[in-house]
Amino acid sequence: MSAAAPPGGSAGPAPRQRSRFAAWRGNRPFLGGLLLALAGVEIMLTMKVLESSLQVILKAGALGIAGYLLPAVMALCGVLILFNPAQRIFYSIIGLLATLGSWVTSNLGGFVIGLILGLLGSTLAFGWMPEQEPRRKLLRRRGREATPAG
Repeated sequence: MSAAAPPGGSAGPAPRQRSRFAAWRGNRPFLGGLLLALAGVEIMLTMKVLESSLQVILKAGALGIAGYLLPAVMALCGVLILFNPAQRIFYSIIGLLATLGSWVTSNLGGFVIGLILGLLGSTLAFGWMPEQEPRRKLLRRRGREATPAG
């Protein structure tokens, strides 16, 4: 028995497109940048939802602005890490400082979820090394070296 083809006639993106995205993703701290950007968006949405649900909100000057500015900086740093990995250390440090500042200015960092995502994303981007070979390639190479040439 053969599996039925999906109704669209296509099983998904072409392998060539998938491999190009995988190659692009492999050359940058993808997960770190993505988590940092998502953290900024989550904190921003938390601020917006609470503002719209509570009719009376008292925001005092700089803290009111910082509540929206820091998550925007976090999201921007996450996107910049994805598209400019050469400057990942600078962006991850700025993202980390903005994440820690959101603890005070943005409802405990988006009720701690955005804070944790931002900390994880910043540290993953900071620790990523471009010289490291992907694990799958390394294991394949070790497997070839272990088998005798015949």
